[in-house]
Amino acid sequence: MTDDLTGQGVVVTGAGRGIGAALAKAFAGAGARVVVNDLDAEAARKVAEDCGGTALPGDAASATGLATLVGQARAELGEIDLWCANAGVAPVGGADAPAAAWASAWEVNVMAHVRAAELLLPRWLERGNGRFLATVSAAGLLTMLGSAPYAVSKHGALAFAEWLSATYRHRGIRVHALCPQGVRTDMLASTGPVGQALLAPTALDPEDVAEEVMDALRHDRFLILPHPEVAEYYRVRASEPERWIAGMNRLQQGLERSEAL
Repeated sequence: MTDDLTGQGVVVTGAGRGIGAALAKAFAGAGARVVVNDLDAEAARKVAEDCGGTALPGDAASATGLATLVGQARAELGEIDLWCANAGVAPVGGADAPAAAWASAWEVNVMAHVRAAELLLPRWLERGNGRFLATVSAAGLLTMLGSAPYAVSKHGALAFAEWLSATYRHRGIRVHALCPQGVRTDMLASTGPVGQALLAPTALDPEDVAEEVMDALRHDRFLILPHPEVAEYYRVRASEPERWIAGMNRLQQGLERSEAL
């Protein structure tokens, strides 16, 4: 597996804005041939124009949409060397969130990754290399107050990325899990008072996140933490779960007092 992206075929889903757009531009800047995917066709075309890539808008979550995207991308690129499963949704709510919100979070944040891997793995295993980058979020390592569907589905995304790496690493498949906290994107803005209270103060620009991803690819790191403090939070969560849950509950109480929830 080469770390040189020159001439590599890369697909980035959810690349019409935010982290996805920054990734597409970073990969193109490193010499990759980039396919820009997004449900927003105009946004995808704009990013592709900016980075010299190819826009293939459409659904990157459903079985039919993914099969179409993979087929079109292979026709354009010849082969897909790096798949960036970046598209995501962040519905708010708890156990009482609408069934449609839970279904959407599961389909986009988890099953899109599973379905993409199902389509990509046979060729990758045959040739002995391939890369899968999952945009997971720190919520996959920790949690996200105010959004049970997001927290649960992002845990699922991380679990699948870990499984892929553990199962296929010796066969040339490299997997990376991108787990930032707040990033200045439309998704952060859509989280409302909770997201602003918890994430906005330390939010990064998408370009900062893309730079961390490029460094992780060069050093073949599975876990990509643009906010390095997340590593300590994750350690406490694993080694001192009572302390960690108590701390998160204090945050919850503070949000309730401030009427952010």
